[in-house]
Amino acid sequence: MIETDSLVHRYGDAAAVDDVSLTLEDGEAVAIVGGNGSGKTTLVRHFNALLEPDSGTVTVDGRDVTEHPVYARTHVGMVFQHPRDQFVAGTVGADVAFGPENLGLDREVIDRRVAEALAAVDMAGRGDERIDRLSGGEQARVAIAGVLAMDPDHLVLDEPLTGLDRGARESVLAQLDELAAGGTGLVVVTHDLRDVVERADRIVGLADGRVVLDDDPGPALDRLDDVGVRDPRC
Repeated sequence: MIETDSLVHRYGDAAAVDDVSLTLEDGEAVAIVGGNGSGKTTLVRHFNALLEPDSGTVTVDGRDVTEHPVYARTHVGMVFQHPRDQFVAGTVGADVAFGPENLGLDREVIDRRVAEALAAVDMAGRGDERIDRLSGGEQARVAIAGVLAMDPDHLVLDEPLTGLDRGARESVLAQLDELAAGGTGLVVVTHDLRDVVERADRIVGLADGRVVLDDDPGPALDRLDDVGVRDPRC
C-alpha cells in the first residue's frame, strides 16, 4: 500500500504538490491525470523516495519512504516517461540485471529474475542486444523489464504511451494487462486517457498540485474538464 498524508513539495516558492492525501491499495490500477504542470510527476516521484517532501509523509506498507528508501524502491518500481533516461547499461540483459545486482542477490537469483522479466515483456533471448538499436516500443518494454526484475508490488509508469506508434502501444498495454492480472498494482500517469481508462479501477485528477478528482472511471469521465484532460469518449 502507498499512502501520502498532507504531502507538500515546493520548487522555490511554488507548491508543485499541495496538501495531497491519497491511499493506493495493493493490486489497484490507478490513472493519475492532469495537464502539464499539474504536479503528476512530482507526486509519483515521492512514492519511492526520488523526491523528499517539504512537509507531510509518504509511506509504503507503513514505512516512511524517506527513512526506508531501499524498501520503497524495491516495492515501488518506476518507469520514466523517456525510458532511455533510466538505462544504465549498453545491453538489454545488463540493464535489467542492474537493480537485482544492487540488492546483493545471488547470481543464480539475478539470472532467474532477468530471464523472467524479459520473458514477461516478450524480450526473451535478447539480453545481448544493444539498447540503442532497439525501437521505442522495445526500449519501453526493456524499461518495464528492469523494474519487474526488482519484483515490485506496485509499478508506476509516467506517460508510458507517449510517442509510441499503434503497434508499440498495443505491446506495452498487453504487458500492463498481464501485470494487472498477476496482482501487480499499477499507477499510470497520463494526460491522455485513451487506452488507459478501461484498465483503471480509479481516476485521480490533479490541478495546480491539488487533488480535485478521485473517483471510479464512470463518474470521473464526466469531470475531466476540472483537470484539463480530454474525455476519451469524444
